[in-house]
Formats: sequence, structure tokens, C-alpha cells
Amino acid sequence: MRLYLASTSPARLKTLRAAGVEPIVVPSQVDEDAALLQAGPLSPADTVLLLARLKAEAVAAANTELSGFILGCDSVFELDGVIYGKPHEPEVARSRWALQRGRTGTLHTGHWVIDNRGAAATSNGRVSSALVEFAHPTDDEIEAYIATGEPLEVAGAFTIDSLGGPFVKSVEGDPHTVVGLSLAALRELLLGFGVQWHELWERN
Repeated sequence: MRLYLASTSPARLKTLRAAGVEPIVVPSQVDEDAALLQAGPLSPADTVLLLARLKAEAVAAANTELSGFILGCDSVFELDGVIYGKPHEPEVARSRWALQRGRTGTLHTGHWVIDNRGAAATSNGRVSSALVEFAHPTDDEIEAYIATGEPLEVAGAFTIDSLGGPFVKSVEGDPHTVVGLSLAALRELLLGFGVQWHELWERN
């Protein structure tokens, strides 16, 4: 049983591999800003679900020969009702951390799975959310963290599975959601297609 990952996220790939699944990475080409502009105002959950769906559909459309399951994911961080994606620039990451340290926000991750095994593809999606309570890192710690480049390309400007882990005090909910791919949500989606998790395990 083959899983295609419509994402270049190292954290998502690592999460799947640790759970016994070796996906084939097929990067998606989606203009996220244009898609959201066209969609209009959306809730955080609807935002990540839409982008996850568009990523999976883009891979399916560009690679019609694929046979298996195509997984698209997207994550955003919500604080005070405002959605935050990847900061990209150091000054943006710095302002995010000035706002969120010592506080609690919500990380939303959308998942969209396309069953591309037959002539007529079917699909379904799910959103998983988790509360994230931040520690209160010092200015020097924040500057050092930003200098690594890690927080620039992750939703909310933080990770829990790498260098940013010490700056997260607690997570309420599925920790994998914060990493960017809820294994529990993916398992439930696959069950809806009649596939059990162990069928995706790699066996030599």
C-alpha cells in the first residue's frame, strides 16, 4: 500500500517514518496566498483543510499515474483569533515570539487524503488542533533560536520536535498535530477507505 506525501516538510516525513511508513514525497505546487484570497475569510480550521486539499489535488492532477493514497497537509498557529503561518523573515519571527512567549495558542493541522487506487478517486479530510503553552524564553534565547533559521519555515515560528522544543511548556492534544501531521487523524481517514494502519508499514 503506497502513500504519497504532498509535502517537503522534514518533520512530516520523519513522523511517518517513525510510525513505520515510508512515503514517496511528491511536492505540490500551490499558490497558497492566491487560493486564500479567492476563498475569502475562513476560520483557522477551514484554512488548513482547504490548503491541505489543494495540495493533495495538485499532486493528483500533475501525476495521474500515481496509484495509492495522496496526503496533503497544512498547519497554522492561532493566537487571539489571528492566524499565523510561516514567518519566513527573522524580524517577523522575532515579533511573533515577542507576542507568544509565556502565552497559549492553538496549532491547527489540516489533512486531506485522496484514494487514488481506482478509476474514480475519492477523498476526505480532517482537522486536528492542539493547545500550545509557551515557556518564557529570554531575548538571547529567542535571538539564538532565530539565528538557526529553524523557526522561519514553520507555522507559528516554533517546533516541538527539534531546537524549539525547550521553549514549549506543554501541549494539550495530539503532539503530532503540532509537528504538522496527526498520525491519529491520518489513521482514521485511512480507516474510512477500508485501510488499516499496519497495511502501510514497510516490510522487507
